[in-house]
Amino acid sequence: MIGLIMFAATLILLMVGFPVAFTFAGVAVIFGTLTEGIELFGFMPYRIMSIMQNTILMAVPLFIFMGIVLQKTKLAEQLLEAMGELFGNIRGGLAISTILVGSLLAASTGVVGASVIAMGVISLPVMLKHNYKKPLATGVICASGTLGQIIPPSIVLIILADVLGVPAGDLFKSAVLPSLVLVASYIIYVLIIAYFDKNSAPACISKNHNLGKLQKYSAVAKAILPPILLIVAVLGSIFTGIATPTESAAIGVVGALFLAFIYRRLNWKMVRETSVETIKVTAMVFAVLIGATAFSLVFTYSGGDVLVEDFIHTLPAKEISFIFIAMLIILLLGFFIDFVEISLIIVPIFYPIALSLGIDMNWFAILIAMNLQTSFLTPPFGFSLFYLKGVAPKSIKTTDIYRGVMPFIFIQVVVLLSLIFFPNWYGFGGLN
Repeated sequence: MIGLIMFAATLILLMVGFPVAFTFAGVAVIFGTLTEGIELFGFMPYRIMSIMQNTILMAVPLFIFMGIVLQKTKLAEQLLEAMGELFGNIRGGLAISTILVGSLLAASTGVVGASVIAMGVISLPVMLKHNYKKPLATGVICASGTLGQIIPPSIVLIILADVLGVPAGDLFKSAVLPSLVLVASYIIYVLIIAYFDKNSAPACISKNHNLGKLQKYSAVAKAILPPILLIVAVLGSIFTGIATPTESAAIGVVGALFLAFIYRRLNWKMVRETSVETIKVTAMVFAVLIGATAFSLVFTYSGGDVLVEDFIHTLPAKEISFIFIAMLIILLLGFFIDFVEISLIIVPIFYPIALSLGIDMNWFAILIAMNLQTSFLTPPFGFSLFYLKGVAPKSIKTTDIYRGVMPFIFIQVVVLLSLIFFPNWYGFGGLN
């Protein structure tokens, strides 16, 4: 029972407000010393060295750097304006534009917070100006901003690839079809709402409606093509086998700096600020990773993993029961702790059980990523809700955001259930 007591103590400390990395490491040191002795941590230096030498994890700071560079080039603003030119003249067009821009930002940066904040600052005032209903406008922004969890190159997919021992490139390929289904479902929902409730998402007239078609589409192409080319360079190099995910991340960094140069925003101040922010985020991720390693070491030695595995094996239809229990635990924990901690603490506990049950690891990883995306939206603690509330006008109430995200949570749950019950539709092996 030591492992379960450790887990409960960790959750309590996290809810009180202790830093995540130090909470996991501190709980591990206290319980490990009391139960097994300080000698238990003699292997920690080797584990830390293994983390530092992991080439897959090298992609994390590179993708973070790429995302911050693109954020500082005001790519989201240009994309939203361009998409608004294409779809703004139909009901729900601005919402569809926001969803598509969220998809492009996810595929080019993978940084959820940056996407939600950027679209909250740029897109929300425009939708409110054109009399969009507040719940729909806020729900679209939160949902599309969290697409960075599932659309490659996603940082969570890179971490899951390392934890579950699957190639990151294969995981990226596996995530493409579920991502497209989710984006299409969002767009269909917006079109249905706009059709039946004509006041919820009215059409708007483009500010460039007087321009000729050639001029209009030329301006749109200039804003859309650069990020699309960057996406093709990053993901195309992985899918074709030209580069590993780590090497493609380096390609993405070079491409992002080249875009900054094209937009005349490449300067020493921008590079320095981006580097400092990247170091901060990367240090946080690796501090959590080291704390998680200490926690999993003590949890395993205390027999906590065996207790969980024995419980799963006593269930009827243990494979599908395990999937539902794992998804429920991850969803609930997603209310309180970040995806990095869940990926590094909870997933390693589930990994040996999933392996023993013969579950397709690519499928399991995509289920987890989709689930984590849902937890980003779920009230009252969804991180995307806090991001948007922080930049939204005073006229936007928290209840507006909560009401707005509920339909999108339902859509994500439906897609997640389709992944669970019909994995063959998405090309997965599922349950053996």
